[in-house]
Amino acid sequence: MRYTVLVSREKRLVRLFGSDYSVYVRIARLCLAEKNVSYTLVPVDVFASEGVPRDYLQRHPFARIPAFEHGSFRLYETGAIARYVDEAFEGPDLQPHDPAARARCNQLISIADGYAYRHMVWGVYVERVSKPEDGAETDEAKLAASIAQSQIVLTALCDVMEEGPWMLGDQLTLADIYWAPMVDCFRQAPEGAKLMAAFPKLQSWWQRMAARPSVIGTRPT
Repeated sequence: MRYTVLVSREKRLVRLFGSDYSVYVRIARLCLAEKNVSYTLVPVDVFASEGVPRDYLQRHPFARIPAFEHGSFRLYETGAIARYVDEAFEGPDLQPHDPAARARCNQLISIADGYAYRHMVWGVYVERVSKPEDGAETDEAKLAASIAQSQIVLTALCDVMEEGPWMLGDQLTLADIYWAPMVDCFRQAPEGAKLMAAFPKLQSWWQRMAARPSVIGTRPT
């Protein structure tokens, strides 16, 4: 029965709304790529000077990205999109079936959402890389505070990671997909790269992730 649902759903057009610079848009794109789902990326820039297009608010009332459409079915919130893509389409499972392993996967996703994104992306990458590229000054105090918090985050991450090629062992999961864009941003800051070097387990994982076609194909242009 599940297979019948999968086949019928795959015939519908898939569209993802957002910009390739977004960590969360990239997470959704990685899910689609790992499931080998064809889709159209519809550009939406939430930082555009003219603001978010008014019609986009019908897709996402909080004016964030991404939003998702599969035929007539619409969805927003990256976690919901990622799990829907995994469960609605054929391809390798991105969530463990074992309850304990699935709980661990969700824990790693929660750590990424709750702590890594704030400090590793906004506190380190944006302050040291993105703002200077746009001609703005780095808030050194904010950067220093986020580096300290990032060390706590990475320590917790490595304490939870299993031994194996991926975060939960032999199976690539949504946990790997969530962390890849955040680590990719973080390591671009010199302070981030230096801190990453103190975690060989994470460095080895990143080298494997960075070589995946899905990661290569979703790098921001």
